[in-house]
Amino acid sequence: MTKDKISKKFSFRPHEHLRRPMDFRRVYDRRRSASDRWLIVYACENGLPHRRFGMSVSRKVGSAVIRNRLRRLYREAYRLTRDTLPPGLDIIVIPHGDGEPSLEELKRSLPRLVGQIARKLDVGGPK
Repeated sequence: MTKDKISKKFSFRPHEHLRRPMDFRRVYDRRRSASDRWLIVYACENGLPHRRFGMSVSRKVGSAVIRNRLRRLYREAYRLTRDTLPPGLDIIVIPHGDGEPSLEELKRSLPRLVGQIARKLDVGGPK
């Protein structure tokens, strides 16, 4: 595989972003969530062949520098584990807890929590 193909495979494409307040509200209203020490994940079906990802980082987490660092970290964890997540979901991640998790911890947590929600929603993957 060429370097171009590899970088495109791992890029975070615009159609994968969850941006509109209406979409966030729909996910929160579905009330399907899972959490662990580092994050809270909400998800719902989106009727699309791909998953979409959004984040909500409260000012309670810290200064803008800290919030942006967490956004980059969580986005990278999603980008690297995206292929292991079931398609057809809108996913919202909320940082939770004190401190900053390692990328490896997030790469373990995110697929596990999204898988739990997918089973609750009966979406994707084996049953």
